Amino acid sequence: MTRPNFAVIGAAGYIAPRHLKAIEEVGGRIVAAVDPNDSVGILDRYSLDVRYFREIERFDRFVDKLRKGPEEDRIHWVSVCSPNYLHDSHARLALRSGANVICEKPVVISPWNLDALASLEIETGMRVFTVLQLRTHPDLVALRQRLATARAGRRFQVALRYVTSRGPWYHQSWKGSEERSGGIAMNIGIHLFDLLIWLFGSPIRTSVLRRDASRMEGELVLESADVRWFLSVDRGDLPRRADVEGRSTFRSITVDGEEVEFSDGFSELHTKVYRRTLEGQGFGLAEARPSIELVHTIRTAPVSGA
Repeated sequence: MTRPNFAVIGAAGYIAPRHLKAIEEVGGRIVAAVDPNDSVGILDRYSLDVRYFREIERFDRFVDKLRKGPEEDRIHWVSVCSPNYLHDSHARLALRSGANVICEKPVVISPWNLDALASLEIETGMRVFTVLQLRTHPDLVALRQRLATARAGRRFQVALRYVTSRGPWYHQSWKGSEERSGGIAMNIGIHLFDLLIWLFGSPIRTSVLRRDASRMEGELVLESADVRWFLSVDRGDLPRRADVEGRSTFRSITVDGEEVEFSDGFSELHTKVYRRTLEGQGFGLAEARPSIELVHTIRTAPVSGA
């Protein structure tokens, strides 16, 4: 097989362009796409032969038809870029169609849905992978290497701050719905909590100090670190230096007083994840589970106050 065939679920969404670009850059061929919103002209940048569907049922029928045909025509991978609450359903559709999955984070909102996907992986022989892109960020990979050499039983004092500005549309869309997005901790924070676990080990204890529609703040005790974290979609929470520079996003982790800002360098991370996945080094359900379980705990925890 020369070029893997991809289908994209959620082709009109915010995150889809990163997946489409990654598919092209790893040598994939986009065969089909589905989205109830027909603003999918971006597909023409990659191919004029993409079969587009507005209804998931017709897309399912098309993919199943290809599954029964020649190997070179089958869908080998499905990229899931749909709203969070549909991820596990769309991943199941892909697995039953004989395709592997690359799913945008979070792969599921509720941790028990991981078990159902894991069972279906065994049944179908296909796999579900997710986009834990911060594990491929050069500055964070370097930080992890430094921590590994300096650890020797130490406890680190960590502050994590992530502000990504969003307008009023955010709260009116599915992203602003706790039920459909998992809230700020899941929709905005999931890959950051994965990062913390990747750097400092398993969670031991967590508390939520503040929670409203636009921001969350809390404390987290990990195996080798005490963490204070802050998430926000309110531009007013940007630090002055970001505001002065006209930036709408700020990502920073401070370890024992040493700051690593990782606001930049994101344009190639999806491609890195795709390349790793196609090379057999993708981030599967086992890698996704710890952060999903942690965020579920955070989402359901009472607010204790500062």
